[in-house]
Amino acid sequence: MLCPSFNPTKPREQNMSNCDWQQQVYDVIISSGIKLVGYVPDAGHIALIDNAKNDSEVCDVVMTTEEEGIALCAGAWLGGMRSILLMQSSGVGNCVNMLSLQQIGRFPMVILVTMRGEYAEFNPWQIPMGSTTQQVLELCGFKVERVEQAAEVAETVQAAIDFAYNSDVGVAVLISQKLIGRKEWVK
Repeated sequence: MLCPSFNPTKPREQNMSNCDWQQQVYDVIISSGIKLVGYVPDAGHIALIDNAKNDSEVCDVVMTTEEEGIALCAGAWLGGMRSILLMQSSGVGNCVNMLSLQQIGRFPMVILVTMRGEYAEFNPWQIPMGSTTQQVLELCGFKVERVEQAAEVAETVQAAIDFAYNSDVGVAVLISQKLIGRKEWVK
């Protein structure tokens, strides 16, 4: 099942009608004891962001730039709280220097990355980072999983959370652009 493309002219319910996998992912996040969700607003993560914003048990933190999230996760862990970051593949490029904090500090970190620069991309500026996201994360010491099918997402996110929090490592889950759906330029 593909999630529809985000279209700001449509009601929110229509944008999320086929996104059952996002609710399953949120359920995994909550059942794993994650209490802090950091993000830069992104249409690909809209259901997760909305759930976090509406959940009184979760601290949702809107960041001005993705690299803030690395320090946010470090601070959460030092304070005894589990966290997760949501970002787009272009945001990974913004984090390269800060990702070293996870490796040197050896704290658990999970990043869910919605991919751009792939399937049916309309914006050529997204292609360079989209085509190198996995390699960049791996060079920064992260374990990387990629999901292409809706049925795989929740299980893969659960495995990433377990791996990170059992082993004090950084794990990223790349969610393919085809799964999220075609982005459209709305004028």
